Amino acid sequence: MDDNAAGLFPTTVRVGGAVHTLPEPPPGEEFTFGRAETCTVCLDPADVGISRVAGSVEFDGATWWVVNRSARRPLVVVDEFGFRSLVPPERRYAVEGRVRVVVDGTAGSHELDITGPPRPPRNDVSVPGERTAVGEGVLITAEDRAALVALFAGYLEDGPRYDPNPKSYNAAAARLGWPAPTVRKKIEYLRTRLDKAGVPNMTGWHALTNLAEYVLSNGTITKDDLRLVYPDR
Repeated sequence: MDDNAAGLFPTTVRVGGAVHTLPEPPPGEEFTFGRAETCTVCLDPADVGISRVAGSVEFDGATWWVVNRSARRPLVVVDEFGFRSLVPPERRYAVEGRVRVVVDGTAGSHELDITGPPRPPRNDVSVPGERTAVGEGVLITAEDRAALVALFAGYLEDGPRYDPNPKSYNAAAARLGWPAPTVRKKIEYLRTRLDKAGVPNMTGWHALTNLAEYVLSNGTITKDDLRLVYPDR
C-alpha cells in the first residue's frame, strides 16, 4: 500500500465517547494519550499508574502504528478476533482494521478503539504439495456453537466485559441454563472430533485455550454470536 492509498482510509480513534479522525498527518505530528494534560487525549491526570505519555498513534512508512511511549509500562492491544497482545515499552504495533488499546492504571482501565486501513490483500503463491487439511469435515452444530460462545464470550466482548480466558463449564452452563455435564460433554466430544481431524493441541492442560484460539481465529464464532448467550442485548 502506497502513501496515497493509505490516505484514502483515515484512522479513527474512539475514546471516552469522543471520536477523533486522523487523516494522514504531516511528518512529526502525533496523536498521543496518557496522564499528561498536554496529550491529545488525557486519560486521567490524577492516576499515577498511567504513564505521562502512555502511547501514540503515528503514521510512518505508509502504515499507522500504535506506539508504546512509556519507559516502564506495557500497552495491551486486542485484535479483531479478541486476542490480547502486549506491546513492550518503546515498541509498536501495526494498525490493520480494528484494534483496541487498553491502558491500565491504578484507578481503572481505559480503552481506545482504533479503526485503521484494512489489511492489504494477500498475493497468494501456489506451492506444490497436498492442501493443508485441518479440521475438515467436523460439523459444528447449533448447540456446539452456543456452548463455544458461552465458554469464550469474554474474548468477544468490548470494554470492561472483555476477558481473554475460557470460562468454567459451570459458568458456561449457567449462561445457557443447561446442566454443566451437558456443556462439558459437548465440548469434549467436539475436541475429540477436531483432534481426529488433525487440529493440534486439542488435548492436555491448555486444551480449552487452544480451542478458543482455533474457533476464534477461523471465524467459527464471532461477536454476532453473543446473541446466542445474551438474546436481549
